[in-house]
Amino acid sequence: MRLMLAAALLATAAPLHAMQPAPSATERFEEVTERYWQASLENSPLLASSVGVRDYDDQLGDPSIEAMDARAARAAGFLAELHAIPADELDPDDAVAKAILERQLEGVIEGNRFGQRLMLFTNRSGWHQMLAGLAGNLTFRSTEDYENYLKRLAAYPDYNAVALAISSQAVAEGYVLPCAAMGNFEQTITGVIPEDPTASRIYSPFAGDRPDFVAPDKWAELSAEAEALIDGPLRTSYTEHASWYRNSYAPYCAEAVGVSAQPNGEDYYEYRIAQMTTTDLTADEIHEIGLSEVARIRAEMEEVAATAGFDSREAYIADLRTNPVYYAKTPEELMQYVARETKKIDELMPSLFTVLPRLPYGIREIPAEIAPGTTTAYYNPGSPQNGIAGLYYVNTSKLDQRPLFEVPALTVHEGVPGHHHQIALQQEIDMPEWRRQVFFTAFVEGWGLYSERLGIEMGLYDTPAKEMGRLSYEMWRATRLVVDTGLHSKGWSKQQAIDFMLDNTALAEANIEAEVNRYISWPGQALAYKIGELKIRELRGIGEERLGDDFDLRRFHDVVLGSGSVPLDVLEMQVMAWIEAEEESRDQ
Repeated sequence: MRLMLAAALLATAAPLHAMQPAPSATERFEEVTERYWQASLENSPLLASSVGVRDYDDQLGDPSIEAMDARAARAAGFLAELHAIPADELDPDDAVAKAILERQLEGVIEGNRFGQRLMLFTNRSGWHQMLAGLAGNLTFRSTEDYENYLKRLAAYPDYNAVALAISSQAVAEGYVLPCAAMGNFEQTITGVIPEDPTASRIYSPFAGDRPDFVAPDKWAELSAEAEALIDGPLRTSYTEHASWYRNSYAPYCAEAVGVSAQPNGEDYYEYRIAQMTTTDLTADEIHEIGLSEVARIRAEMEEVAATAGFDSREAYIADLRTNPVYYAKTPEELMQYVARETKKIDELMPSLFTVLPRLPYGIREIPAEIAPGTTTAYYNPGSPQNGIAGLYYVNTSKLDQRPLFEVPALTVHEGVPGHHHQIALQQEIDMPEWRRQVFFTAFVEGWGLYSERLGIEMGLYDTPAKEMGRLSYEMWRATRLVVDTGLHSKGWSKQQAIDFMLDNTALAEANIEAEVNRYISWPGQALAYKIGELKIRELRGIGEERLGDDFDLRRFHDVVLGSGSVPLDVLEMQVMAWIEAEEESRDQ
């Protein structure tokens, strides 16, 4: 009788899980994104270290094909979960974040289907340079930090072996970079470990004085282990890498410079365009936009040349390229000029923004082994969590090709209000950590180019030479639209691309060749700058027209940067919402 009564009670009782309310869309979204972020940290140990997560500080990551496939499979799983969450049940910020993450995951999944995933390096970057610069992105505040760094160094030979095996497969399947772009590449490998291992960048954490928190005997032990690793297993790995490149890659490099010549190359280039621009523009449409911008900027350059007293744009550019008055005599002179320009710009920043980042940035010379074949400058983000400042790297090789009149435009792009300002702000915005690590190239580089134009309002281009430098930099990005699509979609040769840029920009020939090599080995990336800048300028123009005297440039800039890096369609939605809110407030 008691058993029958108990059974009846159990049959009528509600299940435990039924008494708990189903999670809301917001709760489901937060749970999915948290798991996504934790998976991202586990799969990217260097990312984890950069944001202050120490769980994987002794690891380099897994470059294998199996790991690529696993990442794509995880992305598909997360994407399915996101699709099941109704966007209309999320608040506006989460709905935007959901769309952004979906786009990110779709890119991972689609990119993994192309054979180009086997191409693990460009003409200016690769896993060998990743290790060479690793110490600059890490903190060394405990004995364990040094020990973990040594564990990462010890893991490099296995990492290198896997990467070389994948790269050999790439060669076998026809996914090789063009010969024309690879002139200095071997030096980027052999230059990492000089004869004296303690002179290598890899040894840099041990090159200074002993930190107080490490005992003298322990410091001697750690330093000796670092030197032994660099002079032993790492030197062997770098020697094997250089030999592999010389004997098993360079002889099989591609004759055709366009990615469309690779297997499934045309589809891959379309994918790259979509990824880099966050638009549905075609190669032909981008090519025509580029030609239109080139014509406009060329006319403005003619006006500046006349102001400078020259009969033609060409005559002025010839003088700018050859007159020694425009060039530094030593690397130190160039760096001092850059440093002074950065402080001049810092003073003007509050006139353009109401919100400024806390994280500062420094300037540093580009490492010698990569400088001859790389670009004029670049920016390396810092880490607020780790107490690492952002760094604006300047190329001090080939000084007769680095004119001082370009420094103002270069500095606003790489430093502030360009990359450092935008990225440092994004690192400090009150939003989930995974959002802080999202970078859409069209937004980031579009903002960098837009920042060059802000230099006009900052009064930086106070001579015809500096104004021509700015226009040359804008022309540089406009010609990219023409050259990149020409190389990868229209069958252009490398020389055609060089000639087009020589004819239209004031850049020195060495810079132009380095840039064209970059476009050849990194399809589509160069398209992001002008496409992104044009969208920001378009949105600013709409705001100025609709708000008139009520348009607040500082607040416009805050809105553009206030949600971090976003696709251009999301940026347009956010700025238009701000304009409409401003109109409503004005009309009340």
